[in-house]
Amino acid sequence: MKYIYGPVKSRRIGFSLGLSLTPYKVCSFDCVYCQLGKTTNLTLDVKEYISVSDIIDELKLWLSQNSAQVKALDYITISGSGEPTLNIKMAELIGQIRNLCDRPIALITNSTLLYDFDIRRACLGVDLIVPSLDAATQDILERIDRPATPVKIEKIIEGLVALRKEFRGKIWLEIMLVKGINDDIRYIKKFLPVIELINPDKIQLNSPVRTSSELNILSVVRPKLEKIKDILGDKCEII
Repeated sequence: MKYIYGPVKSRRIGFSLGLSLTPYKVCSFDCVYCQLGKTTNLTLDVKEYISVSDIIDELKLWLSQNSAQVKALDYITISGSGEPTLNIKMAELIGQIRNLCDRPIALITNSTLLYDFDIRRACLGVDLIVPSLDAATQDILERIDRPATPVKIEKIIEGLVALRKEFRGKIWLEIMLVKGINDDIRYIKKFLPVIELINPDKIQLNSPVRTSSELNILSVVRPKLEKIKDILGDKCEII
């Protein structure tokens, strides 16, 4: 199948069937740690990159052929090999998934477009949103996530704060830590006021465990992750 992958056992959300809403590496970030490699289309252009009808046709087929696995799914996850909120028909897709299946729906997003009211509204039909926030300042955002111009950290934070006010489902904020970039304890403390504003249900600390296309991208060792977890508080977990 072209647009469906898995089901896979995710460290973040359990047994999950993934749906890709963009072609390979169409994204608003070019993250140094991405296991899929360098972004080939770094963009903020929102359009129907993949037809919703094509994705739904594949999903119908998979559901009809895998009834036992459907019951075991923790989530149908909108994610894939690029940034899903770039697909302008995401809300329509979510509605059609609801009509086909009663499993919970998750969205994994890099948060770049959440400042836009229409994008946030398109997200509201899911049960769980896992947005990422790898930086609390513009300089680190540009080092670790290498966003499309003109993405600003203030707009990302603004979007996440607005999402929390509008979304009634669960928000699990993911922070990807890369050794030597955003893992300094003094820097970690900069996340605290931002997290307080966003008020996620969970904070999930992650660090690269798979090979990326970049050299010298290193995981943060477990003892340091534990220390960072303690700083970020009771909602924080290491995944």
